Amino acid sequence: MEKFLLKFLWLDKSIAVALDQRVEDKVTPLTEYYFWPQKDAWDLMKIYLEKTTWISQTESISLLNKITEVINFWQEKDLTNKKDIHKARIFFKDVQFIGYD
Repeated sequence: MEKFLLKFLWLDKSIAVALDQRVEDKVTPLTEYYFWPQKDAWDLMKIYLEKTTWISQTESISLLNKITEVINFWQEKDLTNKKDIHKARIFFKDVQFIGYD
């Protein structure tokens, strides 16, 4: 089981990401939701990860790469097809999508 969990809100006009930590069967929120494109969610998460010394650089890079992949997928979505969230859940099994429009 991964130590960290990325959670996404999948909305029509934005996407948001938050980071949680898993310890055994408990999940603890580490960040608020960072929304893109209103703000640079990736950059805000990078700043958070750089300040958090107990998250390794390898883990940070992996998390930021996954955020990039999900945001890129969200940007390419077909706005007429609401089922894109279902495709995202298939492609990105290691993250959690907790809400959508």
